[in-house]
Amino acid sequence: MAKGTASKSSSGASMSKYDVEVEARLQKAEEYIQILSQQVAELQDHVNGHEVPSVKLDKLTEVFKREWPGKFADV
Repeated sequence: MAKGTASKSSSGASMSKYDVEVEARLQKAEEYIQILSQQVAELQDHVNGHEVPSVKLDKLTEVFKREWPGKFADV
C-alpha cells in the first residue's frame, strides 16, 4: 500500500490531512488575532482622545462649587 501525502509544508516536509486542517485553522486564528489587534488599537486611540471620566467629574465639581458654594462646599 502506497503512503500518500495531503500536502507539503513550507520547508518541503510532508503533511498529513490532519496537519493541513490544523494549519488552516491556525492561519485563520492568526488572521482573527491580527484583526482584533487592529481594532483594539483603534479603540485605544479613540479612548485616549477623550478625557477620563474622573477628570470630567472633577471639572464639573469645581464648577458646582464655584456656582453654588453653599451646597457643594463639602464635596
